[in-house]
Amino acid sequence: MRKLGEDVTEVLEYVPSSFKVIRHVRPKFSCRKCEAITQAAMPSLAIERGRPGPGLLAHVLVSKYADHLPLYRQSEIYAREGIDLERSTLADWVGRSAALLTPLVEALGKDVMASDVLHGDDTPVPVLAPGTGKTKTGRLWAYVRDERPHNGGRPPAAVFFYSPDRKGEHPRRHLKSFKGTLHADGYAGFNAIFETGAIVEAACFAHVRRKFFDVHAANGSPIGKEALDRIASLYGIEEEARGKPPDERRGLRQQRSTPLLDDLKSWLAVTRSKLSPKTDLAAAIRYALTRWPALTRYRDDGRLEIDNNAAERAIRPLALGRKNYLFAGSDTGGERAAAIYSLIGTAKLNGLDLEAYLRDVLARLADHPINRVADLLPWSWAPLTLAQAA
Repeated sequence: MRKLGEDVTEVLEYVPSSFKVIRHVRPKFSCRKCEAITQAAMPSLAIERGRPGPGLLAHVLVSKYADHLPLYRQSEIYAREGIDLERSTLADWVGRSAALLTPLVEALGKDVMASDVLHGDDTPVPVLAPGTGKTKTGRLWAYVRDERPHNGGRPPAAVFFYSPDRKGEHPRRHLKSFKGTLHADGYAGFNAIFETGAIVEAACFAHVRRKFFDVHAANGSPIGKEALDRIASLYGIEEEARGKPPDERRGLRQQRSTPLLDDLKSWLAVTRSKLSPKTDLAAAIRYALTRWPALTRYRDDGRLEIDNNAAERAIRPLALGRKNYLFAGSDTGGERAAAIYSLIGTAKLNGLDLEAYLRDVLARLADHPINRVADLLPWSWAPLTLAQAA
């Protein structure tokens, strides 16, 4: 027989994940002359005297906070693989991991608050109220830095905070060290911050558009359709501005967006005078006109965006997770979630392998110098080489 050639067919197969036990064997030696006993030190563990390795902890955290898999479901999955890990055990690991990661999260927050421009938003999260058998509504606040649309020099980052309610004192505390422009959605709790003058408001055209979209979707309003078309023209200019440096973006907007914005404002004012003030359409117009200076601030600053979608994209995974795990177990659980969401959200923005990043950080953080903790932030992180690990 002689070979004529060959056919190759590739089939994608799944190899199930596996657990392994790593044994640290440390012999003891005694000196025959002085009787001194010597033994190698135990390597640092992510959880002191704990069972889980950093890879398992990273997998649990990513499964819960990136893949939205509640701990009780993870427990059931591990049981099918012959590993008995109770939900309470996993919850304890999550809490200890969050405590270990606290210095890194604090360094992340300081770096984000040193920015010139931020996007801010919040989302509700049900929290179990002790002793009542019911849930209360807490909040997770997101503050996002994303300079990629104008080729800024700072890496993208997101930091989250938890609060048991939505009082304005919480964003004031979060932003006490921030000086710059904040993209926001018109939440009244931010007003006291803007009144100080230290933080400038940039409003969101996406929220304006959404109100007109809802009216048009409900009754096919031609006025709502015209508003959508006018706003779409502004977004068309933003597509051209994306990726350009701030000066070019500002020039393009001042030249082409200014006439459209002036026409839109005049049209809104005239249209409002013809409508009953009690209609949803009139409410949508009032929402836009009362925020007009903040809505148009992006035109004169190339670092700003036309909307607050960067923050909305950051909190979208939280909404998905909320549907799966239903509620946080306590206020402390909400704070832990905010800390881990901060690192996972920032790692995703920087294109990292989430498990690889958390596995390496959890393995190194206990022995890492506190004055160099910023070296482990997602945009600075580099995994240890074999020589460095040795």
